[in-house]
Amino acid sequence: MKTKGMQKAALRRKYRTRKKIFGTPDRPRLSVFRSNRHIYAQIIDDTVGVTLASASTKLKALNGQIPQTGNKKAAEVVGETIAKQALGVGIKCVCFDKNRFKFQGRVETLAKAARKAGLDF
Repeated sequence: MKTKGMQKAALRRKYRTRKKIFGTPDRPRLSVFRSNRHIYAQIIDDTVGVTLASASTKLKALNGQIPQTGNKKAAEVVGETIAKQALGVGIKCVCFDKNRFKFQGRVETLAKAARKAGLDF
């Protein structure tokens, strides 16, 4: 029973966040998802429903750089990677979608690394 309530609360938080954020071609949405083992980020244009760039700790290109995939250092590497991909596609400005997660820890680290690498929020 307790886990069902937690899942419902997580969905409510997600919907509350998503109703305010919408990715356009000029300013796509940077969506973040984290699990206990990995962190994922993707840049989405919601008008067409297309993912323009994505990065995660599961990428084979990042295997040598990340000894552990569920910590802040891994989130920092993913943030830098998503920013480089976005700049390569021609995206400089995004709106940040933290999904249902608090803006702290790995989510905050990913956002700071993306800002530092050149993305504007």
